[in-house]
Amino acid sequence: MSSKIEFFPVDNGDMTLISLESGKKILIDVHIRDISADENIPDVAKMLRERLSRDSNNRLYVDVFLLSHPDKDHLGGLSDNFHLGSLETWNEDEDKIIIREMWSSPIIFRQKSRVSDQQGLAQDAMDWWNEARRRIKAYRDNDGLLDGNRILVLGDDIEEKTKGLDDIRIAVGDSFNTICGTEDSTFSADLFGPIPAQGDEEDEDALAKNRSSVITRFHIASSGNQDKCLFLSGGDAEVLVWEHLWDMFKDIPEKLSYDLLQTPHHCSFHSLSHDSWSEMGKSVTISDKARNALGQARSSASIVASCKPISDDDNDPPCVRAEREYKKIAEEVGGEFLCTMAPSNTGKPDVLVFKIDDDNSEPKSYPSSGPITPIVSRLKPPTGEFDKKGGGRYA
Repeated sequence: MSSKIEFFPVDNGDMTLISLESGKKILIDVHIRDISADENIPDVAKMLRERLSRDSNNRLYVDVFLLSHPDKDHLGGLSDNFHLGSLETWNEDEDKIIIREMWSSPIIFRQKSRVSDQQGLAQDAMDWWNEARRRIKAYRDNDGLLDGNRILVLGDDIEEKTKGLDDIRIAVGDSFNTICGTEDSTFSADLFGPIPAQGDEEDEDALAKNRSSVITRFHIASSGNQDKCLFLSGGDAEVLVWEHLWDMFKDIPEKLSYDLLQTPHHCSFHSLSHDSWSEMGKSVTISDKARNALGQARSSASIVASCKPISDDDNDPPCVRAEREYKKIAEEVGGEFLCTMAPSNTGKPDVLVFKIDDDNSEPKSYPSSGPITPIVSRLKPPTGEFDKKGGGRYA
């Protein structure tokens, strides 16, 4: 099967499905809203279910659910649509989606006090936190090597709070290529964030949720080309994070290169600048470091904003000034900028599909979906930029 990346029309939110040549599926975030009160809200729950397979027990499943960070617009609808708890408690009548393996930052494992409505978070975030804790306990009790109990810890916590989790932990800067305990030759992933926290638990700057977003660059294979598509996904990471990454990689900028970029924080200007667009307008300045970090587009790269339609106004996100900057980046390499909530050929927002293959012909049609853009890799395959972690790590 061909690999592909699909962006769901979820307004200002993130919901992305990666389908690998191996058949494995990686879901990054969800924003599933109640459609009963508004017929204009796309039924992304139905769209997702149509794209998933059932296991031998007739349960829909994703192989991986990667949570960038626990905001409502990245985790909304979790509890209503996904099974949480041991697989023995799955209910056929509810028919919720199984998560074979969770990928998550350790920061939320210890932040129960912040996982609350008063912090802009909701019950879905608390449910994710509890499920992550359950799976960590299952690992410590030697029951974590079963689908439905698996979890991968992305990044380090302070004060050695991830001690004893080495076999299920990926350090920032590492690369890995396993899913549910098995190496998968059709992808690898470089972990760039969350930016490690500094100080104690009361350090609000270090624990800021947009600073702690998981940042991942996926190498997605096609027809034996291990580096056919580089996909960079960064949650809601803001300008300080991208400046930090540029400081790390400015001498080797190819580590931040991509064929496909999902704009951070729904095309927010705050990922590119310290200034406020609504307050300063044309007087704002772009951070050179952040722009460089987000500007490493390869030839014909596409940039996708998962957000509302973008207007020339003071809103942020999405921000028209950020859109202009991302369009410049794309135009410089002969690429394109797309918005997930733009109407498709059906007249309504639909799933935006990027099919990754070696066919460099004109875009093809794709049933029940938005447009397809073949992604053409014109650089050489990976050159061992990262220490590859396999075997001992199980995702």
